[in-house]
Amino acid sequence: MWTERLAFYDKLIDTNPSFERKGKTMPYTSVNGHMFSQLNKAGEIGLRLSKEQGTQFMQEHQTTVFKSYGAVMKEYVLVPEKLMQDFELLSSYLNDSFTYAKSLKPKNSKK
Repeated sequence: MWTERLAFYDKLIDTNPSFERKGKTMPYTSVNGHMFSQLNKAGEIGLRLSKEQGTQFMQEHQTTVFKSYGAVMKEYVLVPEKLMQDFELLSSYLNDSFTYAKSLKPKNSKK
């Protein structure tokens, strides 16, 4: 199950050339030091959205907050199984997530 979900997540990320999957054991995407999507060990996908869009997303898709390693991820929503059937819509939400993370103040590089 997890391997298939990882392949799905990679395919989703490949929809935008600006995205690059990072992480070996905890796959994620980030921009300017801010993660904007993640695949947890349960094979669930989380997207980081603004407070307003996150609330709307949870209502529209009857879902909840995203958890990874038992912790609630701030500003993240859980992508429901049903939404994974609409690849185009899910891809647009991933783009929204990227846009939101890009709008945040860049984190200082540790290098």
